[in-house]
Amino acid sequence: MSRKLYIAYGSNLSVEQMAFRCPEAKIVGKAILKDWKLVFRTHADIEPCEGSTVPVLVWEINALDERNLDRYEGYPFYYIKKNLEVTFTDTDEKVSAMVYVMTKGRKASVPPTKHYYDIIAEGYDRFGFDKAVLEKALKEVAG
Repeated sequence: MSRKLYIAYGSNLSVEQMAFRCPEAKIVGKAILKDWKLVFRTHADIEPCEGSTVPVLVWEINALDERNLDRYEGYPFYYIKKNLEVTFTDTDEKVSAMVYVMTKGRKASVPPTKHYYDIIAEGYDRFGFDKAVLEKALKEVAG
């Protein structure tokens, strides 16, 4: 079965959640998404922002995992797919991978629930990501 790389920046940083949603998914490594920033629109999203970075986790998924993610992410109505370049933090290797980005109609800034935010924060802690990125996204939406 063919496999592809998938970029997680929100609640899919949760190893437990991904094990449930995508049982065949494997962590490839930690990476940085350059010239994008994390934002909240109830759920996590990313948007272009020159000079900003978002820490991400790169997963290897198969076709069934991708179909499961499509369903959980509300593709193609809530999120669309893009292929973006990320840089692995341990090797500086650049790869192209699939990521979900919210559709244009979902661009209102709305704070996440505490539970949802905590899932993402746990992923940041687990993988040693800079929580300033996460905290800034929350602060910007909370006003």
